[in-house]
Amino acid sequence: MILKKILLITINFYTMNKLNIFQIEQEYLDLNKQIIESEGELSPELEQKLSITEHSLHIKAINYGFVIKNNSYTSDIIDQEIKRLTALKTSLNNATNRLKDILKNAMILFGKLEIKEPTIKINFRKSNIVEITDSDKVPARFKTIVQTEKIDKNAIKAELKNGIDIPGIILNENQNLQIK
Repeated sequence: MILKKILLITINFYTMNKLNIFQIEQEYLDLNKQIIESEGELSPELEQKLSITEHSLHIKAINYGFVIKNNSYTSDIIDQEIKRLTALKTSLNNATNRLKDILKNAMILFGKLEIKEPTIKINFRKSNIVEITDSDKVPARFKTIVQTEKIDKNAIKAELKNGIDIPGIILNENQNLQIK
């Protein structure tokens, strides 16, 4: 009989460790329902199942925490790499623009409109750009009004915390998970 109980506990423990947090929560709610139905009386089996469920949640929470921390660290590394690559891209674009300007000025100085080789062709292409010299003189039919509205949530939050009621606004309190 004792061996059978130990085997049952081992099987339950192994099964609970295979469950995700949602399944553990469901198991806990089912156990809670059984306790209510038994008018609060805990049988040894219910007590054992509750203990296993709490332990499984503890183990799952720790595992989730490590995955969340790992994802956070990876995200930080990606952010750093994005910054590094953005700086490199900016540097390359600046160097390219400087080289183009130097080449353009040299070609103009020597009166060259085109430099051509089998692997590369460098020439000038004409283009037109509109330059606005006085925006006040531009006719109204060419003007558009762009207007955007933005709500300052930080200012609203400060006023709500000071007890000022603002129509159409409520301050919700969240429980944010912190993993260190």
